[in-house]
Amino acid sequence: MSNKALTKIKPDAPPLHAVLQGELDALAAAGLQRRHRILQSPGGREIEVDGRKLINFASNDYLGLAQHPALVAAMADGAQRWGAGSGAAHLLSGHLAPHAELEAALAHFTGFPRALTFSSGYLANLAVTPTLAGRGAAVFADKLNHASLIDAMQLAKTQGATVQRYPHADLATLERLLAASTAQRKLIVTDSIFSMDGDLAPLPALLALARQYEAFLIVDDAHGFGVLGPQGRGALAHFALPADPRLILMGTLGKAAGVGGAFVAASEEVIETLISRARSYIFTTASPPALACALCESLRLIEQGDALRSALFARIQELRDGLRELLDASAKTCAWQLPASLSAIQPLIVGRNEDALHLAQALWDKGYWVPAIRPPTVPQGSARLRISLSAAHTAADITGLLAALQALAQRGM
Repeated sequence: MSNKALTKIKPDAPPLHAVLQGELDALAAAGLQRRHRILQSPGGREIEVDGRKLINFASNDYLGLAQHPALVAAMADGAQRWGAGSGAAHLLSGHLAPHAELEAALAHFTGFPRALTFSSGYLANLAVTPTLAGRGAAVFADKLNHASLIDAMQLAKTQGATVQRYPHADLATLERLLAASTAQRKLIVTDSIFSMDGDLAPLPALLALARQYEAFLIVDDAHGFGVLGPQGRGALAHFALPADPRLILMGTLGKAAGVGGAFVAASEEVIETLISRARSYIFTTASPPALACALCESLRLIEQGDALRSALFARIQELRDGLRELLDASAKTCAWQLPASLSAIQPLIVGRNEDALHLAQALWDKGYWVPAIRPPTVPQGSARLRISLSAAHTAADITGLLAALQALAQRGM
């Protein structure tokens, strides 16, 4: 640092760590500080945390596959054969035969010409929109999209793309924006199932708009893949939508698939463009090949998993029926709200941050892990419990959670 630069620092400036601590104190006072919970057990239906047994409603393991013996065996066998790590990025020497096998299986499973795997859904989303939307392009994104899609949108903006966010699922506004745009390339970006509300995007209508206005439709199916549609093929299959050249599908492999990573499925041209230009693909070490071995087995289990999906949707219905009865009976003592979600994500909107935190802690004390979700993840004043359901949950788990919530509602929490 030059002497000139040194003179700009105020002699009474607080140490950097003190500044950070002040910011942390402000987060804590607003009920917004995050903390780890360390599990002393595998992350299944019942978990152990701090020496306590809890029923886990905080997981995205929607089909209960994360501990499935066949996946564990496939990963162990893969590690024995292919080693612990890939050793390099995909475009160096890190693209092993299991990666190629998984990509071919994902393309076949989703019905697209090609698929490309990533180490996480965040990296996959950071790849697609910024790679396809440079100067002269226009991005139209649902306001409730996942943080990774928002960050991808911001990256595209720094590259010269025009970015507009339309009100959640507002097709009329989106069409007005598309009609007014003179961009040479247009991208519509949406979640399939929205991660904090659990509702489903109007994908058929969005695809119709993409066709009408010559746009790409990018669909993040993180919470639909493995759960929705025939044989768990996802939200596009749920709506019987074909693998249209305008469609670009992103799916995560650490939720219903039970392992980790993500993929993008699309046309030959889109996948080749990502391989050549997507920075979060080119400059990242490839995932361990043993994960790809496990995921090939996971696809087989998903395809044959109708019984698991039936169990999951039974638990969803039981919870929603019970919560509606609870809210009707407790209308005078609590103002909780249950949005219209038919997915494995069931939000119970509480309102204030501190109320959501207190409710989550009270459930914890009763043996149920249900996380409190607060701003900026959700809008101010809509802090909530996010109840995540799994095929591994039992009817007794749902009954117990409802009884605990009923007791807390009667206390006016």
